[in-house]
Order: sequence, then C-alpha cells, then structure tokens
Amino acid sequence: MYYWRQLSEKQREEVLEYRRTQRYPKHSPPHFDSDNELIYIITASCYEHEHIIGKSHLRLTDCEARILAACEKHCSAIYSWCILPNHYHLLVKTAVMKLLRKELGLFHGQTSFQWNGEDNTRGRQVWHNCFERKMRSQRHFYASLNYVLNNAVHHGYVEKWQDWQWSNATQFLEAVGPERAKEIWRDYPVNNYGSKWDIF
Repeated sequence: MYYWRQLSEKQREEVLEYRRTQRYPKHSPPHFDSDNELIYIITASCYEHEHIIGKSHLRLTDCEARILAACEKHCSAIYSWCILPNHYHLLVKTAVMKLLRKELGLFHGQTSFQWNGEDNTRGRQVWHNCFERKMRSQRHFYASLNYVLNNAVHHGYVEKWQDWQWSNATQFLEAVGPERAKEIWRDYPVNNYGSKWDIF
C-alpha cells in the first residue's frame, strides 16, 4: 500500500500490467494454495497500521486467543506467533491454507464489527490484507522463526523476547533452552528480513 503511493503513474501502470500477466489480483497479495502440508509465515496488519488491536491488553489477549483457535482448527503445528498492537505474524504448518485463510478472514470480519462497536467507529476499515509465504528451506524457516519471536523487540515494544506477553517466545525458550535459542539466533540471522513489508 505504501509502496504504491510512492510510484509514478507510469510505474503504477507497469505494476498493474505485470500483475495482470501473472494473473495476480490488482491490489492484494496473491495466494498460492497447495494440497501438500507446508510451512508458512502469515502476516496481517491493521489498516494504515493504526493501533487497533492494541487499544487494550484485554483486546490483545482476546485477539491472540482467537487467532490461535483458528490455527488449531487447520494447522498441524504452530511454531511461533507474535500479536502486536497493529499487526500479527504466525509461523504454522498446514495442508489446508485456503481453509485457514478463510477462518482468519472470518476472524477479521468479526473483530472489525466488534471493535468498531466498542470504539464507536462504525464503517472504519480495521484490517488491510493478509498474506502468506511458504518456507523454501531450513534457513528460511529458522530465519522466519527468529523474526516472529523477535518481532516485539524489533518494533521497540520490549527489550527481550520473553517480556512480550502476546507471543510464544517464553514457551519456545523453555522448550529449546537458552543455549539452543542462541545457536538458532546466531546460525539463522534475521538480517534485513521483513524490511520491505514489515514497516509498521
């Protein structure tokens, strides 16, 4: 969305032509469904990156619970998650991405109605797109895992992973131990991961 605003009219025409030839939607992320069980990173954000999820701790907690409930219905594994005031990331394994995406879409619709009622803002757009990217390698998986677990630190909400309540960082550290976590962090650095799309 923000990238689009920076383009000239000619550049926009070129982007739209490319998306047309690839049979992508004009202005939303393409989705690539598969019958195979694959691992994906999923990201969704509030419109204009407004801090709508983070209006209260109660809302963040409810959002986390409902997202995880959707994942538990359609995923064989949930590797990591981080729910922030204006977006969330998930790293999951599923053979039914289309059903998971539909479930998350229902969640987005329900929370839009609920939160707009609570905030007295009927008609406000709450969510802006949801996209998924499948893991291409072990390195991609572990870099994505690090990225999701580190996301609250990356965006400046806390200094340590485990200080952010709305992620599974604490459970991850307890499961693998601090030495293994440091090894994964060192061997699979985040580098500039997300620099073009996680600009919240």
